[in-house]
Amino acid sequence: MVSRPRLVIIGAGIVGCALADELTGRGWTDVTVVEQGPLFAAGGSSSHAPGLVFQTNPSKTMTEFATYTVNKYSGLSLDGQWCFKQVGGLEVATTQERVADLRRRQGWAEAWGVHGEVISPERCLELWPLLDPARVLGGYFVPTDGLANALRCGEAQARRAIERGARFLAHHTVVGIEQQGGRVTGVAVEVGPEYRVIPADVVVSAAGFWGPSIGAMAGVSVPLLPLAHQYARSEALAVLAGNPEAVRPILRHQDKDLYFREHGDQIGVGSYAHRPMPVRQDEIGPNGTTMPSVQAFTDTDFEPAWQDAVDLLPALKESAYTDGINGIFSFTPDGFPLIGEAPQLDGFWLAEAVWVTHSAGVAKALAEVLVDGRSSFDLHECELNRFEPVHLAPAFIEERGKQNFIEVYDIIHPLQPMDSPRPMRTSPFYLRQQELGAYFLEGAGWERPHWFTANAQLPEDPVRPAQPDQAPPHTAAPTLPAQPAPTLSGPASPRLPGQADSAVSAPADPAPGHADPEAFRRGELASSGLGGVRERDAWAARYWSPIAAAESYYTREQVALYDMTPLKRIEVSGAGAAGFLQRMTTNHVDKKPGSVTYTLLLDAGGGVRSDLTVARLAEDRFQVGANGNLDLDWLQRHAPGDVHVRDITPGTCCVGVWGPRARELVQPLTDLDMSHEGFRYFTCKQGYVGQVPVIAMRVSYVGELGWELYTSADLGLKLWDTLWATGLPIAGGRAAFNSLRLEKGYRLWGVDMTPEHNPYEAGLAFAVREDKDFLGRDALSKEITRKLVPLLTAEVVMGKEPVRHGGATVGYTTSAAYGHTIGRPIAYVWLPIDLTAPGTAVEVAYFGRPIPAEVAAEPLFDAKMEKIRR
Repeated sequence: MVSRPRLVIIGAGIVGCALADELTGRGWTDVTVVEQGPLFAAGGSSSHAPGLVFQTNPSKTMTEFATYTVNKYSGLSLDGQWCFKQVGGLEVATTQERVADLRRRQGWAEAWGVHGEVISPERCLELWPLLDPARVLGGYFVPTDGLANALRCGEAQARRAIERGARFLAHHTVVGIEQQGGRVTGVAVEVGPEYRVIPADVVVSAAGFWGPSIGAMAGVSVPLLPLAHQYARSEALAVLAGNPEAVRPILRHQDKDLYFREHGDQIGVGSYAHRPMPVRQDEIGPNGTTMPSVQAFTDTDFEPAWQDAVDLLPALKESAYTDGINGIFSFTPDGFPLIGEAPQLDGFWLAEAVWVTHSAGVAKALAEVLVDGRSSFDLHECELNRFEPVHLAPAFIEERGKQNFIEVYDIIHPLQPMDSPRPMRTSPFYLRQQELGAYFLEGAGWERPHWFTANAQLPEDPVRPAQPDQAPPHTAAPTLPAQPAPTLSGPASPRLPGQADSAVSAPADPAPGHADPEAFRRGELASSGLGGVRERDAWAARYWSPIAAAESYYTREQVALYDMTPLKRIEVSGAGAAGFLQRMTTNHVDKKPGSVTYTLLLDAGGGVRSDLTVARLAEDRFQVGANGNLDLDWLQRHAPGDVHVRDITPGTCCVGVWGPRARELVQPLTDLDMSHEGFRYFTCKQGYVGQVPVIAMRVSYVGELGWELYTSADLGLKLWDTLWATGLPIAGGRAAFNSLRLEKGYRLWGVDMTPEHNPYEAGLAFAVREDKDFLGRDALSKEITRKLVPLLTAEVVMGKEPVRHGGATVGYTTSAAYGHTIGRPIAYVWLPIDLTAPGTAVEVAYFGRPIPAEVAAEPLFDAKMEKIRR
């Protein structure tokens, strides 16, 4: 690609304008923006957007997008008019559940660097005097939130881009994406009766809800669902007579799916409380209104929301709503934007499903990727190619998009899965897992058992192993419901910290949620013998069961089977496979067949794109254990002609056999020598288990002796049954698995580390070989200012909480669980390097409460690796 390519942006809404500004500001001035409508009220979502910008989000990246947007738009003006009005943002609670959730939201903001505070009902009334004081129980206020005038922000950025050389072309309707040899070459447009092609080296679709139509022209699936969303204004209110356009904070009433803003002496009311109203591409148009992005208003959908608005703001009672619209905007299956280059067509990029809140941040991120090759933001949640093929089915996109609309203001637990469509992807072991009473959650479309009710009678005492000649107590378990109700405030419980929960029967002293800091520092808060119940409040007990403790203990003392089928498996083959992987990853993988290597993928800036387990099966064939579809896309994009990269996950399966009796279980069933001398750690062999051909890898993600056994999907059930028939193992779930891996300090990419971290910060220096060349090597630095370390906490936390030291916020948590073997809650945390010494005392702010914690040396279990290497 030339240094300053010809670039065409499709769409002159706020995203297209922001991107043109960001690109031209970086020296890419050959930018053409084509728009089918007029400039700049072009008829897309930007034309009707009410402009509320709330920064707080559970995603660090989305919060950072919003913060950049606030900062940038605060510095803009258009012909003396404001572009962003920093009136602040207020979220009110009318239930105790919401009060608790506002504390959680304040924690996210604090963790991501945004100042916000949970405030009293009285303070809420000072900020919004029209609130009904009898309904408001508290609020959350962010002074830097505010209102963006989307049209002014767009035009102000467009003018700057034009001054640098960009062109904006109105009334140019895109009718085709020209391509040759798998690469984009131009954009075909119609201007009235005229047809012409605008040459382009790079094309970016920022077409908003028209994105799927533009994508179809390029042969690219755009997983985006346009949905109509209701917005109306009150009539003029006497109490607001003489009011400027907006002086009070933007307001959310999430308990009723409502938001509000001032329009002078009127109040705008937006509602998510109505039914989802998807809009097909062929339904987008005027439809009796004045612009394509607006559908006819449906009063029957809005009337209940108006009544809820009146209940919160009684002054509305003397008014009626007017100027109602059903305005179209975009939802994706997971609620994140679509950013990145299409895998099917080089040079064709997307910046879609972006709301005004995140518009400037997304534009900056994409401009950085185009110009510099990487972004200063962590984009893994937003990259276009994160989706598996199953996620691109139109029916899936619609169902998940509608559900995201419904849940947009709901209180969502971090483990809470979508209810439908499920099940989508199941391993060959699914039937047996159902028979054992598996409680399933979902990840990447896979049904993943988190615990098994058949294990409920296992002893929790880790020093009480079953007799060798006895089967585990659940072996003959009857068939149970596929999705049993979890114990101890499981998914049905709406309670959050600070609320009564009679379902949790733990010792009362110290009470859950009120650990004694001094007792913690004296080391007196050890295991309660209840699998962490004592240290777990009602919120942390959701989607969890104490059965996980029994499964953890059994894995440490006996042997368990773990379904590892959802792990992405990639085959890399061909004459150049070894050299390719050697260049792409940080560790030495060009070893003899039978070797297994833990290694990393880095981006051009040295950030950790992923961690991999690379097994060399033959001179020209490798099996790569990866984290997801982004790894497949990354390897395929970089692979030379003599290397073939393909996803083998759908046709294969894997079971982890882990525990001190793993060798005793597997050896009688196989023709392989499973002795320590005959089958060393981090090696692999091909052989048979019973009648099933397998690839056996001696690796462990739980810190115990064992193997991952891979076979084809058609033989998976036979493999499970062969292992199970010995009577030795239990089935272990993800809850136990997560606890075990944290005790060993094993990182989870995308949670513990992302592309914003380098290997030295993440504690992965052992996977970096400086005596070889690899992608990202030149950008690496050992001079680090922060580090990922484990904390021992007084209570179980959930991750994404702020961490404080000396009254200041100094970091945030990532993974968290109860360590059943060590008898302590664990949380990994990013801290400044001078606070990472073991024994350093810090506090984790959990729903606003300070939880005592201290930095610990890692690993927390089996530091000498004696159990895993025996």
